[in-house]
Amino acid sequence: MEHTEKTLSVQEIFSGHVVRLTLDKVELENGRSAMREVVHHRGGACIAALTEKDELYLVRQYRYALGQELWELPAGKLEEGEDPFEAAKRELEEECGLKADQYIDLHPFYPTVGYCSEVIYTWLARGLHPVPMHLDEDEFLTPTKMPLEEVCRMVLDGEIRDGKTVAAVLKIKALKEAGRL
Repeated sequence: MEHTEKTLSVQEIFSGHVVRLTLDKVELENGRSAMREVVHHRGGACIAALTEKDELYLVRQYRYALGQELWELPAGKLEEGEDPFEAAKRELEEECGLKADQYIDLHPFYPTVGYCSEVIYTWLARGLHPVPMHLDEDEFLTPTKMPLEEVCRMVLDGEIRDGKTVAAVLKIKALKEAGRL
């Protein structure tokens, strides 16, 4: 049996530049109704750039909502109608000054399924070449190249806590160990 909920009504509470918030009334499988608060987000694109020496590019960036600086893979939100793959390539160039010869789809994932529609599309980039880096005018970050094993240790030790980065790094490690990369 497939589980589902039927939307009965949608009330927009807030609409901003990054998110839109709705309060939705739904019908449950048992016929009862419930309320769902939903954050609507256009999604994002993330790219893991891995060198021939198994070094991974990370960026160090301050995240206002958490009030701290975090290690992350290069990523950014999608613009209206933007192709996620093109966005990932753009982010690699903007944030790390790199282009790649090969891109491997690491598949999309859902970072917060309980209340948010955001989808993060993720790729692995190989065959890297330097190009001019060009950050957005409101973007301040530092790209750093680290051995993949060190990045994995940082994930496992809780030094890297960003969800998209944790998911992609562990997936890359698993694919390498399985001989699929």
